[in-house]
Amino acid sequence: MKGLIFALLGGAFITLQGVANARISQDIGTWQTASITQLTGFLAALFVLTFAVKGQWQGLSRVRPLYLIGGTFGAIVVFGNVTAIHFIGVTLTVSAMLIAQLAMTFLIDRNGWFGVKKQKMRLPQLIGITMMVAGVMILGW
Repeated sequence: MKGLIFALLGGAFITLQGVANARISQDIGTWQTASITQLTGFLAALFVLTFAVKGQWQGLSRVRPLYLIGGTFGAIVVFGNVTAIHFIGVTLTVSAMLIAQLAMTFLIDRNGWFGVKKQKMRLPQLIGITMMVAGVMILGW
């Protein structure tokens, strides 16, 4: 149950962040917005890590260097999200992002990338993704 709650919160806040960032970018620019967003996110996470969960850094040396570029992906997410909202609106942007997320997770699960246990993808999963794509096409119509 906790996982579902956190997923719903994450999804809601991705949308809120996208809308806020789109508005901010009208005043200062998209990459400036991505920079501010990443900085404030870093500071918030650092605050929680330092004071709320009393974080420890010893495990950092065990992280594969490739995975340390994950924050870079966040900058691309912010830029892509903001730019898409300006062109196609919030609903279609979020819908397309969900499809892209599903497609990428499908590939990750199917191929076992990033050390994830391989999952067999069957017809129901493919039908579900196809239905989402069709739904986004209808939204954009």
